[in-house]
Amino acid sequence: MDLQPSDFDRLLFFEHARKNAEASYAQNPLDADNLTRWAGALLELSQFQSVIESKKMILDSIAKLEEALLINPKKHDALWCLGNAYTSHAFLNPNQDEAKSYFDKASVYFKQAVDEDPGNELYLKSLEVTAKAPELYAEIHKHGFVQQTTGTAEPSASSSTKTLKETKSSDLKYDIFGWVILVVGIVAWAGFAKSHIPPTPPPR
Repeated sequence: MDLQPSDFDRLLFFEHARKNAEASYAQNPLDADNLTRWAGALLELSQFQSVIESKKMILDSIAKLEEALLINPKKHDALWCLGNAYTSHAFLNPNQDEAKSYFDKASVYFKQAVDEDPGNELYLKSLEVTAKAPELYAEIHKHGFVQQTTGTAEPSASSSTKTLKETKSSDLKYDIFGWVILVVGIVAWAGFAKSHIPPTPPPR
């Protein structure tokens, strides 16, 4: 797999975040913020993997987010991240009925995230786009989009543009780019969460 310098930096950043979260979990397994950061890092790292490895990472991410929500059921960033995890899992699933069940779950979690933080535009956009996800899924699988992009460093603008030229739907184009915005949102959210880690208190 060929990585651009920016992709390599991103890979290193999220691998570092994953290792830090894993170490923090060993010290405090009841930290919902840390579990959410860990899950977000896994979701990002899943984009650099093969389909099989990507699915494993997504399922691991889902487990950690569910653990975080057991600790804090109203944690909106964990709810939103879980919606993204189920969406990602759905797009990688070749069975349309199973994929739809994951899209349905994603929609439920996006709705809960919106309920907890109604003014969050990213959550609102996620909820809006997920309603069109089954249609998008059908188009993507029809054109073999998942096989072309999964396992590459950045399954977004450059890869999708070529595929989209083969379709006639401009709405589909904007929906795909809408989903790319959600992926970018995860990056921004993970950076935000990392920058808001409370400082370690000085030793007594």
